[in-house]
Amino acid sequence: MTLYAIGDVQGRADALEALLDKIAFSRDSDRLWLAGDLVNRGPDSLHVLRTVMSLGDSVVTVLGNHDLHCLATAAGVRPPQRQDTLAPIFAADDCGILIDWLRQQPMLHHDIDGQRALVHAGIPPGWTLADAESAAREIEQMLRAPSWRESLADMYGDAPRQWRPDLTAAHRRRFGINALTRMRFCAPDGGLDFEHTGPPGSQPDSLVPWFDHPLRATQAVHIVFGHWAALGLLQRQDITATDSGCVWGGALTAVPLDPPGAPIAVRCAPA
Repeated sequence: MTLYAIGDVQGRADALEALLDKIAFSRDSDRLWLAGDLVNRGPDSLHVLRTVMSLGDSVVTVLGNHDLHCLATAAGVRPPQRQDTLAPIFAADDCGILIDWLRQQPMLHHDIDGQRALVHAGIPPGWTLADAESAAREIEQMLRAPSWRESLADMYGDAPRQWRPDLTAAHRRRFGINALTRMRFCAPDGGLDFEHTGPPGSQPDSLVPWFDHPLRATQAVHIVFGHWAALGLLQRQDITATDSGCVWGGALTAVPLDPPGAPIAVRCAPA
């Protein structure tokens, strides 16, 4: 039995199937962690969702910003964007089943025995893992509620960038969504930055990657994440970054977490 982590698939069903074949993935004996952004930008998000659903309990996937955008568009609270490739999902006979499945997925998964967590973008410096889990559960409750469509209308916006315990419920959820699915760099006070998306070293001197922030409270937990294609594949004692840029013509990579092993990748043509 091997536990693999795979980064952002983003509608590249061809790459996902090729990678599962390459690692000889068995749903009976292996386990898969998907770091979110299953859909959008690539040409076959519909097939990706159906494939991941078919793998059942052998897969844990967390929600990424593109997955949330898919839900918001399906809910009618977000207009389609020019680069979206989501229309086949909305036109499918099983669209309702797919959307309901997607909104049931977690924002964060904590493997207590392995002392590691899976999340799309990361955990902001000032949060403990318990803080992140609490925020994730609140967002999940919102997405699974009958009023999920109306609640998603409050999801968008860059503020607040700084966590405070006295935030309103809508602002708490927005900060949590932005931190867990959009964050890359942070300011000295732990505030979130959304303007800079390049690799570490390309940002202003005042910003640092969230995982290198001196205030980071999750250093004892191994964080597995995707989202940051410009960062690429990065394995350290405290983090595993899994987004190797498949949708941009990079690769889709499976990282064996347990037992640990060398990454296995398939090359991807640009979407």
